[in-house]
Amino acid sequence: MKEKWSRFLEKCRAVAKKAGARGAIAVCAVLIIGGAVALNLILADKEKPNRLMVDLSKPADDAALQVGEEQDEELNAGDAIDTFASITLERRQARDEALEVLKTVADSETALAEAKNAAGVEISRIASGMEREANIEALMQSRGFMPCVAVLSDTGCSVIVGTEGLMQSDVAQISEIVWEQAGISPENLRIIEKKP
Repeated sequence: MKEKWSRFLEKCRAVAKKAGARGAIAVCAVLIIGGAVALNLILADKEKPNRLMVDLSKPADDAALQVGEEQDEELNAGDAIDTFASITLERRQARDEALEVLKTVADSETALAEAKNAAGVEISRIASGMEREANIEALMQSRGFMPCVAVLSDTGCSVIVGTEGLMQSDVAQISEIVWEQAGISPENLRIIEKKP
C-alpha cells in the first residue's frame, strides 16, 4: 500500500512540476468561477418571495399555479420595476466577473492547454445562455408579459413575470417559449409572479 501511495505522490509531483503553479491556479480559477456562477443562480432562485410553481401534471381546473409558503407584502409598481432591474443587474454583474476571469485564463500564455480549452467552453456556454435568456425575454414581452426576466441554469429555467395573475393559457405560452428557445421541458420550468 505504501508503494502505491508513494508512486501516486511521485506522479502528482511530476504533473504539478510539468504544469507549474500558474497552470494549477488557472484550472482552479475556472472551476471556482463555474461553481460560483451556478451557486449564484441557485441561491438567487431560492431567495425570491411570492414564488409560484408551475405544476402541469394537474388538470387545468385545479389551479396550475401554487403559491409558495413565504409571501412578502404587496409590491407597488415602482418596487416591482426595481426588483426586475435589480435581478437583471445582479445577473449581469455575476456573468461579467465570471467572463473576465475566464478570458484571463483563455488569454494566458502560461496556462495549460486544458485550462484554456475549459475556459473557452465555459465562455461559450455563458454566451449561449445569455442569448437564450434574451430570446425568451423578447418573445415573452412581444406576447404582453412585461416586465419579465428569464434565468437559465443547468437543470431548468426560472421566469419572473410582472402580472396580476396568470391563467392556464399564459402558463402554456410561457412554457412553449421556454421549450422553443432553450429546450427546457415544463416540469423543469418555474414561473414566479411579481405583482406590478
